[in-house]
Amino acid sequence: MLGHPGGEEHSRYLIELSFLPPPARWLDMGAGDGSTVRLLQSLGYEAEGIDLNPLGEDVITGDYLNPTYPEGSFDGILSQCSFYVSGNVPVALRQAGRLLRKGGKLVFSDVTEDVVQLLNQVRQAGFAVRHLEDLTEAWREYYLEALWTQDNVCLAQGKKFTYVLFVCERM
Repeated sequence: MLGHPGGEEHSRYLIELSFLPPPARWLDMGAGDGSTVRLLQSLGYEAEGIDLNPLGEDVITGDYLNPTYPEGSFDGILSQCSFYVSGNVPVALRQAGRLLRKGGKLVFSDVTEDVVQLLNQVRQAGFAVRHLEDLTEAWREYYLEALWTQDNVCLAQGKKFTYVLFVCERM
């Protein structure tokens, strides 16, 4: 089972959409096992990951809702399937904005119950949206596979979710 819909191919797509050339400095917020951090490094980027419960040695333990990095530390921030489960998407977006230099890129894909609300939260955090894509069908396929192949899957009941990809620029 992949850590997020689309696996490495999706991560590469997000990186390409950022138009940030190596050796830009990246942070993976909610990095899990560090596979995207390693991918970024293999492509010539400087990259690190942060997660409450890191599953790989390329990821440090930390809360991206309250990160210790100085303002403007990164050229790019990537997050996949992480902001929604943080329980506080607006704070995650504000922290991403704080950590990015002006003109830096935030690329993320995540589930949302309300795309318009998420779009407004992105703008309120100081970002201009450069690309928005609905990938709900890919998420549904991923989610159904997870239900069949994993024992510990949280069922989303009674809610309609959309899986979206955003490419944002810090203003």
